[in-house]
Amino acid sequence: MILPDNPLRRLPRAAALAVMALVLAAMVWSAFAVPGAGAVDAAQQATKSEESIGDFGLYKLIAQKVQAGEPYYKAALSAQRAHNYPTKPFVTVRLPTLAWGHSVLGQTGMTVLVCAMMLAVIALFGWRFYRRFHRYEIVGGVLILVLSGAAVLNDMAAHSHGLVAGLLLSLALLTYQPERWWPSLLLGALALFVRELALPFVILWLGFAIVQKRWREAASVAAVLLVFAAALYAHAQAINALLLPIDKPSPGWSGMAGPALPLLSLTKLTFLLAVPTPMGGALAILPLLGWAATGGRIGAFAVLWFAGFLLAMALFARVENFYWIVLVLPAYLAGFAFVPRAIADLLAAASGSKESQS
Repeated sequence: MILPDNPLRRLPRAAALAVMALVLAAMVWSAFAVPGAGAVDAAQQATKSEESIGDFGLYKLIAQKVQAGEPYYKAALSAQRAHNYPTKPFVTVRLPTLAWGHSVLGQTGMTVLVCAMMLAVIALFGWRFYRRFHRYEIVGGVLILVLSGAAVLNDMAAHSHGLVAGLLLSLALLTYQPERWWPSLLLGALALFVRELALPFVILWLGFAIVQKRWREAASVAAVLLVFAAALYAHAQAINALLLPIDKPSPGWSGMAGPALPLLSLTKLTFLLAVPTPMGGALAILPLLGWAATGGRIGAFAVLWFAGFLLAMALFARVENFYWIVLVLPAYLAGFAFVPRAIADLLAAASGSKESQS
């Protein structure tokens, strides 16, 4: 186990005080920084053409072309050219997994599948924590996930590669058990083949397996990465074979927008949209603290995955890439349920009272 139960309660007094000061400072900073990032985003959105098909519209069009019998790569490249989307480098064209899913299950079938995955996340959350934590934490987490799941009812949700991959990663996080890890790995692999931005999750898993000397598990995770690398190479070759001199390149991914961008994204794409932006920006930090209070492998993994992905967005995402944040949803938001526990543990550590919670 990477972290013990109640890890925040076990902190030395000085460390607990430092964590509380750091969280409070981050919340105050975010309350001022996120509205500023939101103003930049609003100005950028205002310059976009109203005739733009939008990302989900584009992916729906591609899926319809594939359902009609057109080969995926021909359909994707022609649609992206027609609507002024970049087609190079190859990662600007999504992996074909979701479009192929639509061709097999249809729009209704994919929507039902996405809704079923959301219900599974809610059920798994309750199953995973009901024996360890208080009832109010479980009920709170379930209610938060229900609120977070409203997006899956939108017909376009099944065309969002990030949303589908985020659901799969949330399931992978909650499903993992040391004695039966292969269902979780299967879910993580599916997420990877839906959206390559799930790669850090799988690499982090490999790191955990190596550190814990779980060699069979590490070998299986490494095998998934090797298969994905081969598939990504084939994906690149298929796209490069169809590129034209007139194809539009991507502006790249060196946005260096800073940590305000992922926090702004959380306020735009979750129920935090219902509160004033400064408050939403401050609150968006708290689930990370909540997950840190859970302890064990799941707590350590969740904190490193969420914090790492937020950092990656801060470094590489452009403002218009705000939707990347759905890769950590809905699981990230469930951390709100553990925030009272985190605060109680930090206060206990800071006061020198470290008795275990009941």
